[in-house]
Amino acid sequence: MKAAFIKKTGTPDVIEWGDLPIPDIKDDEVLVKVSAVTVNPIDTYIRSGKYKQNPPLPQPYIIGRDLVGTVSRVGANVKDFKPGERVWTISLGAGGKQGSFAEYAVVSRDFLYHAPKDVADVDLAAVLLTGATASLGLIRDAMLKSTDTIFINGGGGSVASALIQLSKGRGSRVIVSTSGKEKAEWCKSIGADIIYDYKKDNIQELIKQDAPDGVNVFWDTSRTPNFDFAVSLLANKGRLILIAGAGVEPPFPVGPFYHKECTMKGCNTLRANKVELRQCADVINLCLEKNQLKSKIAKVLPLSDTATAHALMESSEVWGKIVLTV
Repeated sequence: MKAAFIKKTGTPDVIEWGDLPIPDIKDDEVLVKVSAVTVNPIDTYIRSGKYKQNPPLPQPYIIGRDLVGTVSRVGANVKDFKPGERVWTISLGAGGKQGSFAEYAVVSRDFLYHAPKDVADVDLAAVLLTGATASLGLIRDAMLKSTDTIFINGGGGSVASALIQLSKGRGSRVIVSTSGKEKAEWCKSIGADIIYDYKKDNIQELIKQDAPDGVNVFWDTSRTPNFDFAVSLLANKGRLILIAGAGVEPPFPVGPFYHKECTMKGCNTLRANKVELRQCADVINLCLEKNQLKSKIAKVLPLSDTATAHALMESSEVWGKIVLTV
């Protein structure tokens, strides 16, 4: 089979495109014929060596976390999947497992999900990992309620897009900050109630007007969290959710944080268990069936262009998801 793999960590040019054996499956595993995958920030962190793996990466290592595909073969203990069924996963490429950027991939039955009908492979792949991150954080960590106001710091990204849609699906009020007319229009089109431009607007003053008691949930998508800013905007018993910021150590306003009885949680799908991810999968599939979840797709490339896709991701020259097809 053809696959995109690395033999050492480094820049995108360490990615090779070549032939590897079709993998064998164990009794509790499924062999999936891959049709679409996406490039995610975690893929670039693993490829570059910034995100250390324990156990170490297999050699050669097929990169990639997610996939959409068709069941090719099932193990002896697998009863809930059959050859020919469309499926998806977001749980490859970590914990010593090979990734998804290949013509075939092995997936544990515990982390494989049926694909919803009438959703194209490209559209499905584009929402998977970001949708799971949003779902996991909103339900498990933020415990978002219909009466809550959520502020999304950085509303133009792919995770933020999923957050806006899933938050509106729960009936919550959504405030976002982004930059530029195009991103603001996108956020509005998928349900944001109030949109600020963080390059022009005084967000603290505007929040005081639009949410006088503070926001119930502050979701920070930035890689350099400003805790003074975040805590100042939180309501009493507010929840601060982090999904980025590795390697930074910003100061933290302990006094205001505990006086308001706030909480802070980190959200990382790499550490989610099979029950939590199954719940996320149910949410994603339900929203897709109701046409309530979509992602902005920046580019669709062949899987053989994986190195180019990684370089584009790291250059910040694209806005939206990069989908690769087999």
